[in-house]
Amino acid sequence: MATAGQGAALALVAALWGCTAPLLRAAAAALEQQRDRDRDRGHLRQLLGEFLSLSLNCKYLVPFLLNQAGSLLFYLTLASTDLALAVPLCNSLALVVTLVTGKILGEDIGGKRAVAGMLLTILGVSLCVAGA
Repeated sequence: MATAGQGAALALVAALWGCTAPLLRAAAAALEQQRDRDRDRGHLRQLLGEFLSLSLNCKYLVPFLLNQAGSLLFYLTLASTDLALAVPLCNSLALVVTLVTGKILGEDIGGKRAVAGMLLTILGVSLCVAGA
């Protein structure tokens, strides 16, 4: 049985993972544009250019660091939480948060089927939590 603190930590992990995914996707789109411009450079120069571009881009770096903080919190929480509860809870709620964040940012999330999927996911997570 997970404590309230463990549940809150897992929910925070899901929020960190879910909120950062659309932001990382948007920031990486700019990298694709740069990759198209630098296609004639050598592979090593292109790789170094992409690395520097991402390392110096705050729109990519901040969500990346928040995502990694979520991964660290997940790792620390696994030490005291049942694995059979932690993994489905974090991964499924992260998916829901990703869809909601994407919708807020103006992405097309897929309409009624996506909303139905989110509701079914929340129902499944509720059943997992209630059964633990």
